[in-house]
Amino acid sequence: DKQQTRRILLSFWVAVSPALYFHSGEREEKCIIEDIPSDTLITGSYKVQQWDIREHRFLESAPGLGMFVTITTPTKELLLSKLYGPQGTFSFTSHLPGEHNICLQSNSTKLLSFGGSKLRIHLDIRVGEHFLDEAIAQAKDKVNEVNFRLGHLIEQIHHISKEQNYHREREEYFRLTSEETNSNILRWALAQTLILILVGVWQMKCLKDFFIAKKLV
Repeated sequence: DKQQTRRILLSFWVAVSPALYFHSGEREEKCIIEDIPSDTLITGSYKVQQWDIREHRFLESAPGLGMFVTITTPTKELLLSKLYGPQGTFSFTSHLPGEHNICLQSNSTKLLSFGGSKLRIHLDIRVGEHFLDEAIAQAKDKVNEVNFRLGHLIEQIHHISKEQNYHREREEYFRLTSEETNSNILRWALAQTLILILVGVWQMKCLKDFFIAKKLV
């Protein structure tokens, strides 16, 4: 069965989600649900550790093990499906706003190959066009470094604005849905009251007709 962990991306000056890790079994698919706006680049990096039965600990690497990474949109459209190694980086751009499923699954079918079919997967999700540290590392002088920092800052401002607009649209949608639901409940309550009144009037009429027919009144 799929086990899904829900996290909502909240970004500030550096759009980085806190890294997490989870355990997985042989060919067991684990999914992360990311709620993101449209036209947003998501970059994820992961590392797999295998459990060593003899040492009773997770090893630093899992050589020979592959990981299937699949990304699906809110409409179940497949954005990415690719086999990576025990450590890798993947990226995709969202075309629709909403919940995107990021799923990882090992490709091994040999229980003995990684000791009891137990893995620990470290996953880090980043939001944005690039990593600031990597850009600065490639800068040749202070001017380029300042330009990189300024460009990154502008990029993050645009991302924050997009994120705010997305959540504003979601809030408006939920508000309209709540108002429509409340309106439906009110109409249904009025309809129930009217039905009860009509049923009561009909019962009284039937009872009166019965008494008249029996000449009791």
